[in-house]
Amino acid sequence: MSQISPALAALQAAVRWRTVAGPDKDPAQFEGLHGDLRAHFPRLFEACESVELPDHALLLRWRGSGDERPVVLMAHQDVVPVNSCDDWTHPAYEAVAADGFLWGRGTLDCKGSLIAICAAVEQLIVQGVTPSRDVWLSFSSDEEIAGHTAPAAVTKLKQRGVEPWFVLDEGGMAVTGVFPGVDAPLAVIGLAEKGLVVVRLTARAEGGHASMPPRRSAPAILAKAILSLEKHPAPSNLTEPSLRMLETIAPHAKTPVRQLLSRAGSMRKPLTQLLARTGPATAAMVRTTYAVTQLEGSPAQNVLATDASATVNVRVSVDESAEEAVARIRRILGDDIEVAVLTSYDPSPVAATGDAYELIASVTEQVMPDVVPTPYVVMAATDARHFQREWPDCYRFNPFRMTASQRESLHNVDERLEVSSFEEGIRWYTTLLTQI
Repeated sequence: MSQISPALAALQAAVRWRTVAGPDKDPAQFEGLHGDLRAHFPRLFEACESVELPDHALLLRWRGSGDERPVVLMAHQDVVPVNSCDDWTHPAYEAVAADGFLWGRGTLDCKGSLIAICAAVEQLIVQGVTPSRDVWLSFSSDEEIAGHTAPAAVTKLKQRGVEPWFVLDEGGMAVTGVFPGVDAPLAVIGLAEKGLVVVRLTARAEGGHASMPPRRSAPAILAKAILSLEKHPAPSNLTEPSLRMLETIAPHAKTPVRQLLSRAGSMRKPLTQLLARTGPATAAMVRTTYAVTQLEGSPAQNVLATDASATVNVRVSVDESAEEAVARIRRILGDDIEVAVLTSYDPSPVAATGDAYELIASVTEQVMPDVVPTPYVVMAATDARHFQREWPDCYRFNPFRMTASQRESLHNVDERLEVSSFEEGIRWYTTLLTQI
């Protein structure tokens, strides 16, 4: 790529810092990132008040001209680790600009948003723009490990009496090919996110030498339990945010699908059953999901396991609680399986589709006129859930375009952000900030 814009250079610099949180955290990587942020966005750091937060999190206040309720824009600095065995097209931390993309860990999740927000604010400050209300920038440092710096930001804002008009975090993007029969790119704006439960299933049996296996071994009991979960999925239900999504995209669907989606409200039950069978993405829209992610058994290949365990990642639908999801698992599995809850939190509240949502949708239509904004429930976890417990109107949207192959690169090999989309995202944030 022949010419690198200042904003793209800032994103390259950010990606090159290996800001992994958790036990392998290197503080120097976060300090280096902060140094580059200050170097690339000097007017932002000069104009904004910095509020102290722990563990390299950043909380900045861009003071507005009025006293109306402020806006909070969020992103996170940390990234998931890179597997040294993975074969990337371009090295994960070199931030190579090639073939119209910037390649590297964190480009999509979510240093692209962080830099785009900073670039928009820097640009407006240079132009002499003062927002009509306070704008808070909250950049956590441990989102990928469900850490404590986003809750710390919530605490600081509450101590200052801040009552946001709305909060905007990462979540949906302008995506293509996500819904059968709809070719138009959809700007999926998250109103809520699913809850999370992580359970460990344990089966126990007599041990001994592998040359004399019993009829009921611990792994066999566990395998039967896992199959029981697969055979008894959670009940399906079309929640209100998902119903709104289907009604919104109906006019943009192909004829057979359009006819069905346009009657989603009156055909809720059969449509729910259809979505549950169509594929993993649509099934996740209409139910709590179970995913077995880890298995453990005998410590040696010739030793019978006295216990065998499986870790199950449960994403809880917004129409039920984490407690209800765990109770259902216990009912399905019965007394042969011990169910230990390792992590548990409820789904977030659902944000309103009022004036804040309408502003986000309007800005999207202005900057991305070919994209259809629609409500959406985020399947994964974000920092926004900590804010939404205090302030209901939290939305989740990164204003970038993402193809199916880019979606597969999230937390995976060849994560990359299209350069033109990154520049479009900066225009999106700039437009938002001038219209709040």
